[in-house]
Amino acid sequence: MIPHEWNILCDFDGTISVEDVMDSLLDRYGRPGWERLERDWREGLIGSRACMSGQVALLEMSAGELDAHLAEVRIDHAFPDFVAKARELGVPIHVVSDGLDYAIRSILGRHEMYDLPISANHLAPGAAPNRWRLVSRFQAAGCASGTCKCACADRSHGDGTRKTLLIGDGASDFCVADRVDLVFAKHRLIEHCRAAGIPYIPITGFEDALAFLPALLEGRLPELTTFPQPQDAPV
Repeated sequence: MIPHEWNILCDFDGTISVEDVMDSLLDRYGRPGWERLERDWREGLIGSRACMSGQVALLEMSAGELDAHLAEVRIDHAFPDFVAKARELGVPIHVVSDGLDYAIRSILGRHEMYDLPISANHLAPGAAPNRWRLVSRFQAAGCASGTCKCACADRSHGDGTRKTLLIGDGASDFCVADRVDLVFAKHRLIEHCRAAGIPYIPITGFEDALAFLPALLEGRLPELTTFPQPQDAPV
């Protein structure tokens, strides 16, 4: 199959996975203080990298407990079919996440998707037993996120001959949504795209994304009523 002109960047937590993995780990293994960090991030007092780094340092769990927890995390049931179809059509998929690489690899590996490229924060052992630390290998200058999705999008465009589709659901996708060619949006990303006037197609999951993919590649997307309508300019 000849590679298609499109690339796909796909968020993980809440998009591929049914739940946010880090939130579920904090609920089970987080020591006091992680809620304050979460609140500071939501109020814009700190960036996501500072929030995640502090929260990971508050996790107290063994490697065995971590693996057992990750074995319970479910993914969108249609994601494997979506990946298979994209590969059949020659469209590369890259998982870009402000979450944890170990968790993503473990969960996707359970579904025999070991070889999907992943850009995410690295989860590393801490200095004390059952403690952990965050290493942000994909951060960028001037970006407060652990994984700079804008930089990932820039690399995805390559020499400018390829287009990029973003599939995402939340705050970590806001800044990159206007740097790609099209967005398949869930949840809060729908609200953001609508408010910012960013072209998007709303999806509830990968069944929808799978249905839209052939139309996207063939240039026969839904009518513009699928996209946000421009508001009248003030007089």
